[in-house]
Amino acid sequence: MHQTAGETNGWFTEVGVLNSKEVTISMKINQVIEQRKSEFQNILVFQNDVFGRCLVLDNAVQCTELDEHSYQEMGAFIPLNIHPNPKRVLIIGGGDGGIAREVCKHPCVEEIVQCEIDKEVVEVSKKHLPFMAKGFDSPKVNLLFDDGYKYVLEHKNEFDVIITDSSDPIGPAVTLFQTEYYQALFECLRPGGIICCQGESYWFDLKFIKSLYKKVKSIFPSVAYASTAVASYPSGQIGFLIGCKGTNVNFEEPLHKFTEKQCEDMDLKYYSAKMHQAAFTLPRFVEKELNQP
Repeated sequence: MHQTAGETNGWFTEVGVLNSKEVTISMKINQVIEQRKSEFQNILVFQNDVFGRCLVLDNAVQCTELDEHSYQEMGAFIPLNIHPNPKRVLIIGGGDGGIAREVCKHPCVEEIVQCEIDKEVVEVSKKHLPFMAKGFDSPKVNLLFDDGYKYVLEHKNEFDVIITDSSDPIGPAVTLFQTEYYQALFECLRPGGIICCQGESYWFDLKFIKSLYKKVKSIFPSVAYASTAVASYPSGQIGFLIGCKGTNVNFEEPLHKFTEKQCEDMDLKYYSAKMHQAAFTLPRFVEKELNQP
């Protein structure tokens, strides 16, 4: 979704989407909190009066304090609540800890393995984004600093749900959008297993989404695209590609529906059964593109 960006006169500007440099989103930098270059990417954390703490990797906004829950909660609970009994979960990426924070809340989940390639993203998040990185504190989480693609190739038939919380297909995440990766995910899942992968924005990346959708559909019997709203991302919308090894899956209907008390106890700000159902209601132009032969 993103391409290049930079800091100019106290502003952070994210420039471009996958196929264009003609769209920008800018945020005022009230304070630079940390800036460093890891082995894999540039890392920036800054403070903005509207968005709060902001994490940027390779000049693309990954999450902000204001709206991160809309991505983390939907990316976690949509696949978890489609699966009848998601005991064992694998997270690829997600170095800020947000997805892990949500997954460990689910009452069915017993074990989480997380593969993050960049140790410094985790270090920075623990230091500056504790409201997200607290996910790593759960005894359910086994955090590995490893190549996620390599990990899934080496583990067959082990997980009920796999969530790929990757950055965009530029730099270290590019292999996580290839047909071979989705095939490896399929083989890594137990029968009836479900994947949920970061799926870009239909406003700017529909051609790319269509190609991803076709790749996943060539491997998984059941496939869908779900949408959520994230104010700090270009277009304010991003999606998830969902695939299941089972046939005729009703993605729209969660098998686990939380009571209001459960939602409060889990501190859910965005996800609910209604938001789950609504995520699969897509604009006509998107449905037409995805459903073309």
